[in-house]
Amino acid sequence: MNRLLALVVAISVAAPALAQNRPVVKPPTAVITLENGGQITLEFFPADAPKHVENFVKLVRAGFYDGQRFHRVESGFVVQLGDPKSKTLPMDHPDMGTGGPGYTIKAEFNNRKFDRGLLGMARMNDPDSAGSQFYIMLGPASHLNGQYTAFGRVVSGMEVVDTIKVGDRVKSMKIK
Repeated sequence: MNRLLALVVAISVAAPALAQNRPVVKPPTAVITLENGGQITLEFFPADAPKHVENFVKLVRAGFYDGQRFHRVESGFVVQLGDPKSKTLPMDHPDMGTGGPGYTIKAEFNNRKFDRGLLGMARMNDPDSAGSQFYIMLGPASHLNGQYTAFGRVVSGMEVVDTIKVGDRVKSMKIK
């Protein structure tokens, strides 16, 4: 019995010290640079939406978003980006907002609230139809909670997001 007690005490004393030696993994971030010079820094939630974060980081590293334009802006609600057709089609073209990367990913609904600055993955009626289009919340929208995948948030540059207009172009997006 004394050995068992000694083992329990040793583990309870050593465990916190060992945990402190573990490196802290910082979530990935991305910087969006707009053609007009504004910058927006995003932080991701890999613990809440690992496949969405992985997909987004992969697309950014491939230059997928570079040159795209924001095709949807709804005052007080969202600004939306991620349709590769926005690089070349006129903004009023009927196909605007229908493009993607050529594949879809499964929903990863989580407990994040759709408040100002949150990143959500756009999709069609099928919850598993997200691909590349995402939006940044301009205001709260509780009706989206648990219905769309929240995968990140704006950590700086929200004042830039507030000025985005339909047709504003992304110069580059980089993972930091």
